[in-house]
Amino acid sequence: MQVARVVSADVLRQVKLIELRARRLVTTLFSGEYRSVFRGQGIEFAEVRAYEQGDDYRAIDWNVSARMGAPYVKTFVEERELTLLLVVDRSGSVEFGRPLPKSERAVGVAAEANADTLFRDAIDALVRWQLATRAGELPPYDEALLRREMALFPEWYLGRHLGLTLSAAQQAALEAAFSLLAASALAQPTVYVHRDYMPRNLMLCEPNPGVLDFQDAVIGPIGYDIASLLRDAFVSWEEARVIDWCARYWEAAKRAQLPVDADFAEFYRSFEWMGLQRHLKVLGIFSRLTYRDGKPKYLADTPRFLGYARAVTARYAALAPLARLLEQVAGKPK
Repeated sequence: MQVARVVSADVLRQVKLIELRARRLVTTLFSGEYRSVFRGQGIEFAEVRAYEQGDDYRAIDWNVSARMGAPYVKTFVEERELTLLLVVDRSGSVEFGRPLPKSERAVGVAAEANADTLFRDAIDALVRWQLATRAGELPPYDEALLRREMALFPEWYLGRHLGLTLSAAQQAALEAAFSLLAASALAQPTVYVHRDYMPRNLMLCEPNPGVLDFQDAVIGPIGYDIASLLRDAFVSWEEARVIDWCARYWEAAKRAQLPVDADFAEFYRSFEWMGLQRHLKVLGIFSRLTYRDGKPKYLADTPRFLGYARAVTARYAALAPLARLLEQVAGKPK
């Protein structure tokens, strides 16, 4: 499930304009509506086998039956669904093209075509991981850790990256928001939490996916890993799609008898607030990676997380003071 490049929203919008055209249109799902190379319409030859009670006598192959001295039928399979293989050229020529090189378009096509299948596999694997939870096996994701993570945002992103010194009112607003987010996280049922359950740590394999990077795993809020998966550091998806995948996880978790909230609206709120805690943490971590560790490439993705955070805070009245602070931050040049 690893994506080599960031799939921007602009790329995904352009991908949706690409049409895959068949030579012939199917007007119905019933057999007999399109041709096969074998006898009959809409079906492909499978095998000839001995007649069994209940077989349609019209399927008897009289030539084979005459040779064998016993009735045989010819069986077929229907061609209702066909496999589509997307084969991408990786030669140097794919780095040309305007306004986007062909390589970027190929990544976008592949992501759009495979996303639902890959995310379904990732959700199923996440449910299995959470079902494996055993008390006392991993350290707790407690309030102290939650707050240490959020403290990276004012220290490294606001202070070091943007050079901001918060006023007393801004500090109070930030602290109030941190308290709300910590309380929401700690109110959730606890399961194993990977803490970086995102596409770059999910590898294509059989069974799919293989999961990497467990070293920071803890026992903590049940909504954390699904928030990591759907509000990714490097790939953004349309909100409607995120809600659909989140609902798929919620339904799968309920079927598995995991302790998710019975009300999806409340579950989605806690999912968004958990994601916001992570977004603030990552803004701080990416800034720290730049200024302390000399890895500036991560700063390119900070606008994505700031956008996530602003969108979530704008939806909840309780987070309005933080929304105003983020609005001021978003307008500050760097």
